[in-house]
Parts: sequence; C-alpha cells; structure tokens
Amino acid sequence: MVGSGPNGLSAAILLAQAGLRTTVFEAQPTIGGGARSAELTLPGFVHDVCSAVHPLAASSPAFAAFPLAEHGLAWIQPPLPLAHPLDDGSAAVMAMSLDETCARLGADGATYRRAIGPLVRRWRELVPMIQAPLLRIPTHPLLLARFGALAFWPAAPSARLLFRTEAARALFAGIAAHSVMPLEALGSAAFGWLLAAAGHAVGWPIPRGGSQAIANALASYFESLGGRIVTNSRIRSLAELGEASLVLCDVTPRQFVALASHRLPDRFSRKLEAYRYGPGVFKVDWALRAPIPWKAAECSRAGTVHVGGSLDEIAASERAIAGATPSPRPFVLVVQPSLFDSSRAPAGQHTAWAYCHVPHASTADMTERIESQIERFAPGFRARILARHTMTPADLASHNANLIGGDITGGAQDLRQLVLRPTRLFYRTPLDGVYLCSSSTPPGGAVHGMCGYHAAHAALRARGLT
Repeated sequence: MVGSGPNGLSAAILLAQAGLRTTVFEAQPTIGGGARSAELTLPGFVHDVCSAVHPLAASSPAFAAFPLAEHGLAWIQPPLPLAHPLDDGSAAVMAMSLDETCARLGADGATYRRAIGPLVRRWRELVPMIQAPLLRIPTHPLLLARFGALAFWPAAPSARLLFRTEAARALFAGIAAHSVMPLEALGSAAFGWLLAAAGHAVGWPIPRGGSQAIANALASYFESLGGRIVTNSRIRSLAELGEASLVLCDVTPRQFVALASHRLPDRFSRKLEAYRYGPGVFKVDWALRAPIPWKAAECSRAGTVHVGGSLDEIAASERAIAGATPSPRPFVLVVQPSLFDSSRAPAGQHTAWAYCHVPHASTADMTERIESQIERFAPGFRARILARHTMTPADLASHNANLIGGDITGGAQDLRQLVLRPTRLFYRTPLDGVYLCSSSTPPGGAVHGMCGYHAAHAALRARGLT
C-alpha cells in the first residue's frame, strides 16, 4: 500500500482481513494524509492540518464496518452542525433536527422539507449508492433518481428557484460551495443536498482530539490485524515494491504516472496526464485568547460557520476560483473545535480553522481577506488572535503530495470526472495487481475511506479472495 490516508488505510485493513500480509508505506513522518493534526501555532494548541469536520466519515459504510471506537475514535456533535451569519446580525442555521431547521427557515421551511426529507429518512440506503461508482446498477433506483433530480442542477439557480428568503438561499449556497465548483455549474447542487442531508441524518461531527484520531484508529485496527506501517518512506517507483502480489496506490494520477514510469501503455498514461485537477485552498489556523465574538449567538453553538454573506456574494467568490484572481471577499469555511473539545487548546483559550477557495496553484496571500470576512460578522476577532499559521496551495502540496495545486478533492469534481474517475477502469490499471485507491477514484474527495474500500474489494475479487 502506497500512502496512509484514510483511503489507503481502509484498503489496507480489508487486505489484512483477507489474510494478506500487508505493508503501508508513507512518505511523511506521520500517517493520515488529509486526516492529520499538529501544533501548528503555539504549544498546546492542536490544529487539523487539512480536514476538520466529517459528516461523510460518520456516514461511511467502510468506517462502520471497522471497530474504530475500540481503537480510540470518538465523535463529538456540536449543538448545531452549521451556522451562516448574515449582515443584519442574524444567522441561518442548519440544526441536526430537520424540524428545527425548517422552523428556523420560516417561509422556506416547507419547501426545504419536501426536498430533503425523503433523503434524510432513507439516508442509510442512499449513502452506499452515492459512495460508489455512479455507473453501477443502484440497489434503490427510485431513491437515487430522487436524489439525482435535485443533484443534477446548478446550485445557484436551484436556490433562487426553490427559496424565497435570503437566509435559505445563503444557507444552501454555502453548503453547495463545498463542491469547490462555480455555483452555476451543473452538478454543484449535489453537494448542497448531500451534505445537508448528512447534517440531519448523522450531523457534522468532529473527532475528539483532532482529525488525526481517525487515522490513528484506522492504523491501530490495521496493526491489530498484523499489518505493518513504515513512515518516512517515499516510494518513487513501483519497482521498489518487489514482487508484491497486490499494490494499491493512494495517490493521484500524476503521482501514479511517475511511479509506474515506462510500464504503463502510452494511451493510459495520456489519459492520466489529461486528468484535471481542481481549484486550490488557502488555509489559516489561529490560536485565540478567547472564542470568536460572533454577532449572531447561533454561531457560537455551531461547529462550522460559513462566512460569505448572501447567495450572490458566495456565487461571485466561487466563480473567481475558475479564473486567475481570487475573490476580494472570499467565501470562508470556519471551524471552531475547541468550543466543544477541550483537548484542542489550553484552558480558557481556543483554536479556529478556516480556508477559502482560490484558483489552482494560486500564490495570493489570502490572510487579510479571510480575517476581514470573519471580522465583518465577529467584530473584535483580530484582537483575540495570539498566533496564526497559514498554508498556501504550495504549502499544502508540500505537506501532502496528493494536494496538487492545493486541490483538496483529488481532482475537479464536475460531472464528467465524477462519472469516469480517473478513467473508465476506475480503480484498475493496465498493470496486473496494481490499483488506484485515492480520492481521484470514486466516490471522490472527503474523509470516508470508500475509495480504498472499493479498490480493495476490486483487487480481492480479481484474486478470488472475496
């Protein structure tokens, strides 16, 4: 196994469960890929290096099949999954309770319920279909069709058509912006409905102690099965792996071409080289002397706060990521874990985590713009900063080679690349026994382990081991 992200570790667990002697090689000193935590600012302040909030991890069929609680993973549910402050001092809210959310949405509550209610009620049936290659025959075709009827459309026009209030439109736009796509793009609405349904079905939880706890629990279970993990070991060629019967690579297409070198057929290499990476992110972590002083009280009860104002503002920000210049007023995703997990900071002090989307490989310093957006809805925020740590797209790629150009989704997640990701072979490659299992394979980005789960099952089936 090349790479110790959640997908690599999930695949490694399945191989070990099948009785195969399995070794994971990780280039970095620590395991975890996009699920790492570290003291980035000051001693005692624990920050999530990449991912922070995990609705799809809490929904993951792969993680549900592993005894991760026995290996130290504990979820914390903030009182509110999400708040979205508005300029009038109020906030739109997604509560875990669908009833409460609909009541808060007022005139748009009934419309919201009609759209999302069936998805929430049958969430456990919907998730396995969504978190699998889209070309498979669905087990519940009518349910998937219902989701598809909402998901196919662009997020911004969908919000304007369905909702009448600024609050409901802004709330949906912020959730849909997790797609890292312009909100006018076909399929961008899918991410809004998916993550909103997850919020009502399983919440938007954070792992106690930081996202590293997810990787550590996966690794602990893997090692209990006899697996072996080798860190500080960068694999530069498949030849270094010797005569392994199976090789699974938790890497993106660009890294895989380099690993396989001349062994790949030219046509397959060209397809991988044509794979499109998405926009990047610029990330800031803060050590704070006190919590963020939000004007809207609901924001202080939310694990995640979407900072970006109205639908029109968010749409303008996300359109900019497709160009060369990032938005002057970016849409900012803020997480405040220490409000709900005291292990993240010294007593009485706090951490905060935030990022905004930027064009691929952007070199712009977004610190001032991000902090200005937060200050807009939380006057006095800057006065509470003890220290900050920033990561540009290049910094993110240096930390994790899969984050090319700062792309945290494993490649552009538009409709074409979601259906055929990265090629029509999905996890398979033309090389016998060699598979891809990163977020560049279905179902795509986020911490859920399902790319590795499906890749490992494909590899074991090919060997007649499942």
